[in-house]
Amino acid sequence: MSWAVADAVDYKGFPADKARTGGWVPAALILGIEICERLSTMGIAVNLVTYLIGTMHLPSATSANIVTDFMGTSFLLCLLGGFLADSFLGRYKTIAIFSLIQTLGTGMLAVSTKLPQLRPPPCRPHQTSCHQATGLQMGILYLSLYLIALGTGGLKSSVSGFGTDQFDGNDPKEKAQMAYFFNRFFFFISTGTLLAVTVLVYIQDEVGRSWAYGICSVSMFSAILIFLSGTKRYRYKKSVGSPIVHIFQVLVASFKKRNVEFPSSIGYLYEDAPESSRILHTDQFRCLDRAAVVVEGDFPGANGAAVSMPPNPWRLSSVTRVEEVKMMVKLLPIWATTIIFWTTYAQMITFSVEQASTMERTIGGFMIPAGSLTVFFVAAILISLGVYDRVIMPFWKKWKGKPGFTNLQRIALGLVLSTFGMAASALIERKRLSVAKAAGPTTPTLPVSVFYLIPQFFLVGAGEAFIYTGQLDFFITQSPKGMKTMSTGLFLTTLSLGFFISSFLVSIVKRVTRTRGRQGWLADNINFGRLDLFYGLLAILSLINFVAYLVCAVWYKPQVNLKPVVEMENNKMGNGSMQAEERV
Repeated sequence: MSWAVADAVDYKGFPADKARTGGWVPAALILGIEICERLSTMGIAVNLVTYLIGTMHLPSATSANIVTDFMGTSFLLCLLGGFLADSFLGRYKTIAIFSLIQTLGTGMLAVSTKLPQLRPPPCRPHQTSCHQATGLQMGILYLSLYLIALGTGGLKSSVSGFGTDQFDGNDPKEKAQMAYFFNRFFFFISTGTLLAVTVLVYIQDEVGRSWAYGICSVSMFSAILIFLSGTKRYRYKKSVGSPIVHIFQVLVASFKKRNVEFPSSIGYLYEDAPESSRILHTDQFRCLDRAAVVVEGDFPGANGAAVSMPPNPWRLSSVTRVEEVKMMVKLLPIWATTIIFWTTYAQMITFSVEQASTMERTIGGFMIPAGSLTVFFVAAILISLGVYDRVIMPFWKKWKGKPGFTNLQRIALGLVLSTFGMAASALIERKRLSVAKAAGPTTPTLPVSVFYLIPQFFLVGAGEAFIYTGQLDFFITQSPKGMKTMSTGLFLTTLSLGFFISSFLVSIVKRVTRTRGRQGWLADNINFGRLDLFYGLLAILSLINFVAYLVCAVWYKPQVNLKPVVEMENNKMGNGSMQAEERV
């Protein structure tokens, strides 16, 4: 069946025909969903804080926390989307369902920003205190935002995977096309973000937010129709079960056997994986090895006879399955020490945008929207990746004989750049506060150029270019083959937790620094606060985290060889069925 694609079927469930399914045309239809998702999510996030403060009349810190909670939830729900796609729905249905949910959310947001009944009355000139949004008004806003978050999280976990499903990794020609697809995928992410922070933010500020959010809703609905039009052309991979379940099976089995003694030789540990895909036993986290110890009752219905039935996976796991879990556990220290970067990133779409809204933003007669300053983020990413690809990689290959920095080195570089970015933010904010003190804190537009903020956007943006690619490379290459979707979800949770930690820090700092008669570092009006000290705190935390990361990076030992030598494996592991039969 040379015409068929291995482990792929068409929409009727028959083996997928290479000539009639997959390839670039179906993959391009999938990319339309991704560009509209980026347009909606980033277009809302980068300018939401100005709407919450200026229209809903919420305090500065509260507005920042709403934005970071929204973004954190979006990335956290990627785990839910991945679980549903792997275990029940498949990637195609997951994308279709959650895209519709996001369309509904952006439509509701367009309505909530249009109707006067769903927002408080505007402030009158010289009014000292404005009416904040009511519980009902905020409830409708929250419902809209978290429907968008649910849609984003659900589809984001499946879009890249379903796109790569359209190419056969065993075909050299299609494998090369798959690599090109990843480049186009990142390009479409950048394109969607660029449109969001420029065109969409301008429409929000100059035309109307309801128009901008309506465009997001219509664009996503159009992308869904285009996506569904390719149903007969797609290749589909059957669900093989969630890696989360496999991990819990090993944990439960090892806990049940916590009092079982280890066998005298690892050759008595259970193994049923094919020799070509086995993973060598390691001595790390030996407590998990108990899951592979064979005891009575592991094989239902054995009764001393030859083992013919598979073991209960909640009681007995193979050595390979245990080693897969060990590999995932080894990722956790690196995972934990990259979270703080996304906490610093969160400041760029919250407090930095608020800083921009108080500064001089006109060029000639054109007023730059405050949210559009994040365009320097995109520019920093593209410039950094271009310099790395065209300058650093050739130089590094000539000097060190290696094609470029390792994934851990790229992560380290990203952490360093973000630390410098927060230090620069503190210095720039001190300058802005000095101008505010001289001009008067209530001055609507301070006589200081918004372009002073470029260094902090550029440093953190360049840091994102290195840490994002480094993290993605690390979590994919250092995870087991059957858990790569799970490890990608683990990577995305660093973004989620970074946003949540930002919300937590803002709440703690606001509570601790508030004194009688003073609002503390994070005042409702940042001209009366000390945002520079908050940025300085983040710079110190980032430095401490970088030291912890270096310790974890030195401790980490990469899995250099997943396939064992057959003779060694036969001597050590033996045949899984024979071992089980002897033990039972």
